[in-house]
Amino acid sequence: MAYITAEARQQLLDDLAVAIEALGASLADLGAAYELLDEQTADRVEEQLFRPVQQAYGRAQRTHGEFAGRYGLTARAFPPAKPGAASQGARALLDRAVDAVAEADDALVELQDSMMPVEVGDPELRAGLANVRELVENVRGRAREVVRTLGR
Repeated sequence: MAYITAEARQQLLDDLAVAIEALGASLADLGAAYELLDEQTADRVEEQLFRPVQQAYGRAQRTHGEFAGRYGLTARAFPPAKPGAASQGARALLDRAVDAVAEADDALVELQDSMMPVEVGDPELRAGLANVRELVENVRGRAREVVRTLGR
């Protein structure tokens, strides 16, 4: 039984890593888009998109590392992701960033729906997953507003 629990905990960490990587990709694309925008729009992107995704990314990494530490598992390192090409333009980079946030959120939903965090996890893990989802829940809508006003 302990072996099965250890495998399930490792699987949980691996599934969480998928979400973390997607959040990292989103940050890279948001950063690249920021560089292409006028100052006012860039400030909006930083406040409304970059900051919540950055907080979610940090919280997800902390949740991953702390969970691994509590159960003697190896925590992964998450090197910075590479952004899309600046030649794609800010709109395409913002779209990619939002798609990556959606991918991360979908991975977290699937993980939470699997009941694995309840069966082999702990309250801190469940709270961390919920917090990450809260941080990114409005990113899609905010990004639509930013993209809607591009070029005006």
